[in-house]
Amino acid sequence: MNAIEGTVKSYILEEFLPGASASDVNESTPLISGGILDSLATVKLVAFLEEQYKVTIEPHEASVDYLDTITQIADLVRSKGA
Repeated sequence: MNAIEGTVKSYILEEFLPGASASDVNESTPLISGGILDSLATVKLVAFLEEQYKVTIEPHEASVDYLDTITQIADLVRSKGA
């Protein structure tokens, strides 16, 4: 697991799955389509990513197409030059 994936996983576990084990979430766990992230949680995640990595997530990118797995999230952040 790379640094971005690790940071995002830790954030998701801490903010949205308190008490869950690290083994409960992996790089391909469906976050939005699996019901872990709702619309408010997705907005919080986007704000975290923008602040943590100094990137701008476009409105159309705050969706299941870009943020459904930790791998997709890390790829999006990397594509922004972080």
